[in-house]
Parts: sequence; structure tokens; C-alpha cells
Amino acid sequence: MKSKNVISAATIASSFAAALTIIASPVFAAPKPPQPGMDKCFGVAMKGDNDCGAGAGTTCAGTATADYQGNAWKYVAKGTCTTIRTPKGKGSLEPIKS
Repeated sequence: MKSKNVISAATIASSFAAALTIIASPVFAAPKPPQPGMDKCFGVAMKGDNDCGAGAGTTCAGTATADYQGNAWKYVAKGTCTTIRTPKGKGSLEPIKS
């Protein structure tokens, strides 16, 4: 076998193995660990950019399905949450009911 063919075969095999690993790996979005000097602020995260708490049927971080979702939170500097204004109102230290 020519060295060019060996390299091509090895590249294809490693790409295939990497793809299988990604497919077989379970995907779990865990909450971000507690952040010192930060508060969990509900209703301020953009779609897919929450740190956790997106409600039933979601796995956590990055699972908000809408901008400013009331049951999704994002870490913000301590003491600033309720001063953050969004098109849907202010941030909250408690989940916002829809």
C-alpha cells in the first residue's frame, strides 16, 4: 500500500471513530457551579444562554427556549438582578411565572 493511501485510510478511520464517539456520548447540560459574588437572576437570559433552571423537559444550562424566559436563570453580579430591565420586565431572584 502506498504511503498516501495509508494516510488517507488512517484519516478516514480516525474521523469515523471521532464521529461515533460524539454520537455515543450522552449529552447532559449541568448547572454551572455556584459563583461567589453572583446571584441567580431569573428572566434575563437570552434563548440558549441560561446557566440553568429552564423548567420541565429541559436539562439545564443552555436550554432556555425563549429570550427572557421566566424560569431560566443566569448568574449576574450580586445585588444587580432586580435592576436589570428587559423587554419583558425586570430580573427576579425568584422564578417568574408566565
